[in-house]
Amino acid sequence: MILIRILSFISYLITLYTWIIIASVVLSWLMAFNVVNAYNPFVRTLWNALNAVTEPLLRPIRRMMPDLGGIDLSPIILLLGCYFVQSVVIPSIADLVR
Repeated sequence: MILIRILSFISYLITLYTWIIIASVVLSWLMAFNVVNAYNPFVRTLWNALNAVTEPLLRPIRRMMPDLGGIDLSPIILLLGCYFVQSVVIPSIADLVR
């Protein structure tokens, strides 16, 4: 069925988005510890691109979470949400369609 293929494609997109979140977190760590130069044009472009993709979903999570000082747990919450949608919601919809 076409809906199963659409759900499979959405699952693939969620997997891709999880890798983007992980890349954003790793790049932020590398920039924070001065491993990569934040003023390098390529690094700045990559950072802006990753932020443009991840911030719309991370910002509401950050607003709801309490202030933990310098620790940002919002990517973990977002990754758990992505995993939940991918492993519970999508298979449930696929079972309803079959």
